[in-house]
Amino acid sequence: SVEMAKTEQERATGLMYRKELAEGRGMLFDFSPEQQVSMWMKNTFIPLDMIFIRSDGRILRIAENTEPQSEKIISSGGLAKGVLEVIGGTARKYGIQAGDRVAHPLFGTR
Repeated sequence: SVEMAKTEQERATGLMYRKELAEGRGMLFDFSPEQQVSMWMKNTFIPLDMIFIRSDGRILRIAENTEPQSEKIISSGGLAKGVLEVIGGTARKYGIQAGDRVAHPLFGTR
């Protein structure tokens, strides 16, 4: 189950200030149209996996176990339409990797 971050304010705040994120939960950022995306972990207290997703639903890149409270820029490394943030370690736990497909209406799939 994911929350959607569609507006500029929602994207800017993301998962900041949260002390926990339950297993199976996350936030999907809508960056339509597809574009270069940069994120950071300022004011984010829990490690996250950032999954950068192209417009066709294919995973472009995964930044695993990002460092809490860091101002280091985390880049998509190419054009992305969405970014899925989940609790750190999720991608490894479930074997999620670049090239896998994400099914969601944002990417034209269910």
